[in-house]
Amino acid sequence: MSTILSIDTSTEACSVGLLINNEVTHDFVLSQRDHTKLILPMVDRLLQQSDCSLSTIDAIAFSKGPGSFTGVRIGIGIAQGLAFGIDRPLIGVSTLATLAQGVYRQHQATKVISTIDARMGEVYLGAYHCVGNGDCQLMLDECVIKPELVADYLSSIMLDKRNTYYAGTGWQAYPNMLDNLQDGQLQLPHGQDMVMIAEKKYQQGEITLVENVEATYLRNEVTWKKLPGRK
Repeated sequence: MSTILSIDTSTEACSVGLLINNEVTHDFVLSQRDHTKLILPMVDRLLQQSDCSLSTIDAIAFSKGPGSFTGVRIGIGIAQGLAFGIDRPLIGVSTLATLAQGVYRQHQATKVISTIDARMGEVYLGAYHCVGNGDCQLMLDECVIKPELVADYLSSIMLDKRNTYYAGTGWQAYPNMLDNLQDGQLQLPHGQDMVMIAEKKYQQGEITLVENVEATYLRNEVTWKKLPGRK
């Protein structure tokens, strides 16, 4: 059984997860500007709590985006530094897929529409079919899109809205993008969900060398700010 560490700083959440001995431990903190100060101590605490040393990790997963431009870069840089130090591969995981996996974990939802507020009147969007723990498959390409175009973009996959869930901050900013979806009750990505996707990718050989890491911005210039009323 593989041992995998996950790191996510792609939104206002700092989140880490650790899969070891087929069990997942995790930590999650909300922060607007202190990702660089918080994330490494969170990793250290998680390893200590699990009686695990960094050198025993098989791979390190990171959020490749979309999300905050700065947040994605912070997470990638930290993951690269840790992986380089122990000579381990990296596993890039979509932030939107992590949200979908979280809703699958909570509700066993098979269809999840994940969105993240991209600011500038747009959202990052991903539509996922979840067929097993850690196995969330894209139904359409991830994109950055105006809220009023979401319904048309998703029309080709003919969603059964009674059995389709939503997740992510995009729905808070634009609650009327689609009617009658089920509330997945998950706004931000969690490391415990990322690590499950990463483990699936690791078993399938979907790993990346430290020097070959790429981010998924979907739009290269985006400013992430907290909206009024967001929890």
